[in-house]
Amino acid sequence: MTIKFPPVPAGLLARCKPWILSPLAGALGGGLAQLLGWPLPWMIGALLGVAALRCLGCLTLPMPHGIKVGQWIIATGIGLHFNPAVLEQILAHLGLVLVGTLLTVLTCVIGIVLHRRHGESFATAYFASMPGGASEMVNLGRPHGAELQHVAASHSLRMMLVLVGIPAIYTWLFASGQAATVTHPGPDAGWLALLFVLGGLVALVFQRWRFPNAWQLGALLVSGLFSVAFDLHIGLPNGAGEVGQWLLGSSLGCHFERSFFRRAPAFMLRTLLATVAAVLLAVPIALLMSWVSGLDARTLVLGMVPGGIAEMSLTAEALGLVVPLVTAMQVLRLLLVLFLARPVFRFWSGRAMQEGGAG
Repeated sequence: MTIKFPPVPAGLLARCKPWILSPLAGALGGGLAQLLGWPLPWMIGALLGVAALRCLGCLTLPMPHGIKVGQWIIATGIGLHFNPAVLEQILAHLGLVLVGTLLTVLTCVIGIVLHRRHGESFATAYFASMPGGASEMVNLGRPHGAELQHVAASHSLRMMLVLVGIPAIYTWLFASGQAATVTHPGPDAGWLALLFVLGGLVALVFQRWRFPNAWQLGALLVSGLFSVAFDLHIGLPNGAGEVGQWLLGSSLGCHFERSFFRRAPAFMLRTLLATVAAVLLAVPIALLMSWVSGLDARTLVLGMVPGGIAEMSLTAEALGLVVPLVTAMQVLRLLLVLFLARPVFRFWSGRAMQEGGAG
């Protein structure tokens, strides 16, 4: 006997087709990564699963609002790591942390020099090398004539290298005997409901004001402030963090496809070299800062590598490091880049034009 299934309505298929495979590939990749014991399995596995699907020719799109919801969940959980004692420690060394963060931002000069030596325009080399987000640097580079595809590709590759490489290296070097000592406080439904609602409202305001990563910064601000003000000792429910990682990883994986890896291979190789150099330079800076301040060097390195707020903070959480310090340094770096990138570019390009005219 043959079983006949009712036909799928064409309209429903058309609505689901552009994005429905992204969360499925992300879930498959995340589940496989967890079975293999990867660090941050539901983020890295989801990213690689969706990227692999797109490289096979299925150009599925990100889930609608998936990255916003993922940032909302993860940032709320990260903010709950803040407490008065940790905040006091950060403020006591704020000057040193700011100097260290500024030094890591200056490592972008490596990428600028590499790209300029091989014929890229100053605008393309500059905005492709800034350790900020892809969308923000594309928007800043557009009015200055930067090659936007190169800028976006450079930041996407840097994000993938740091996200895949740093957690794996840290887990290999430092996780032995430490993961079992990490304790996670339990959830409190009332507080969490309040934090999610207020965090979402602040994120909407930030989004209206065109802040970068509005849902991440809004939820992080509310959760961190309430956690410090009321000395909360709560956490997300079991599995909530993994859901946030899955949503974020599935969306980030949509940045990649076969043409991405074929596009300007020499440019991409220079981006890889500049990223590795920036990470390696962060190590001696972190060791010096640790010697001066007594802060944990492993935490300082995570705070200074050119990664993302969520990715590096989750790595710190998985290894039992000082999550608020990593978060504070990553937020500082983002703010420094966003506020200084455009005026520094204008000053630097203006000086170059004056010297060219004088010559």
